[in-house]
Amino acid sequence: MAVIIPTFEREGDRTVIVTWGPMATGDTGAPIGRDLLDYADRSIQATGTFGGATLSVQGSNDGTNYAALTDGNGTAIALAAAGIEQIYEVTRMQRPAVTGGAGVAITATLFARRSVSGRMV
Repeated sequence: MAVIIPTFEREGDRTVIVTWGPMATGDTGAPIGRDLLDYADRSIQATGTFGGATLSVQGSNDGTNYAALTDGNGTAIALAAAGIEQIYEVTRMQRPAVTGGAGVAITATLFARRSVSGRMV
């Protein structure tokens, strides 16, 4: 039950990739926070060995109490196999969490994009 520190990779000034992993059963990702609030478009990708585990995405506005975040259909994100989901809510803090399974090694990769208003040059 470790807290996994993410790595950050910026692609220009409009996108960022945040990676946690590998994560095992009971691990949570260290939350990303205020420095990414203006990146409203987000998706999460899970890859690796699931061994019966589930990767969820949690959010918090107070930094203490976390709740499941949902996809564009309002369904809680719970990836039990490799896949990608849109994250609908933008909360002050977001983190992945792994529950269940055995022999688990999951990498969670969040892609975030800033919206651009006005004309691009």
